[in-house]
Amino acid sequence: MTVTRLSFPYGESIKWISPDKMTNLPSPPFKDWLLSSSSLTKKLKTQCQVFEVKVLGEDTLSPLTDEYPTQQPVWIREVLLILDGIPWIFARTLIPGRLLEKKQQEFLGLGARPLGELLYSKDEFTPGKIEVAHFEACSKIAKLAESLEQDVSSELWGRRRYFEHAQEQLIVSEIFLPAAQQAITALGK
Repeated sequence: MTVTRLSFPYGESIKWISPDKMTNLPSPPFKDWLLSSSSLTKKLKTQCQVFEVKVLGEDTLSPLTDEYPTQQPVWIREVLLILDGIPWIFARTLIPGRLLEKKQQEFLGLGARPLGELLYSKDEFTPGKIEVAHFEACSKIAKLAESLEQDVSSELWGRRRYFEHAQEQLIVSEIFLPAAQQAITALGK
C-alpha cells in the first residue's frame, strides 16, 4: 500500500468543537461511532477479521497552533488503523514530554500495536471529553485518503479525545476515512 506523496506529519491545524455545539452532526449509526465513549479500537476489531496498525511516523515535534494546551514539543504518533486491508482511521496522538518519560517503555514500544489497548487496559488513564470536527476535500487528511484510493466526495469527520494520567494530558485524534464512513453508515441500513 502506497500511503501518500505527503510525508509525516500528516496532521493539520483543525478547529475542534464540543458535539453539543454542533448543529450538523451526522446521523446514526455513524454519529454513535463518532461520539462513542468506549474504545474505538475495540469497536473496530468487531468489524473485521484482520486488524492492523500502520505507523506513518512518530517523533518529538512542536504541536500545531491550538492543537495542545502548550506549544512545548510533544511526542507525536500518527497511524492508520486498517481493517481487512482497508484503511479506516487516521489517528494522531500527542503525548507531553513528562508523561512520555514516565511511560517511555509503553509508548515507544507500541510499534504496530494500537494505542487504544494501552489506554483502555489500565486504570491509569482517565478518558475525558470528546470534541468533533469535519474536513473538506481540500484538507491534508482528505489528500491522504485520496492517496489511499478512497473517494473523498463527502466531508470527513473526526473526533478528538483527552486522556488524563497523573495531571498530564494526552490527546488522541481519530479521523474516519471514507471507507469507514461508508461501512458504518451501511450498518444502519
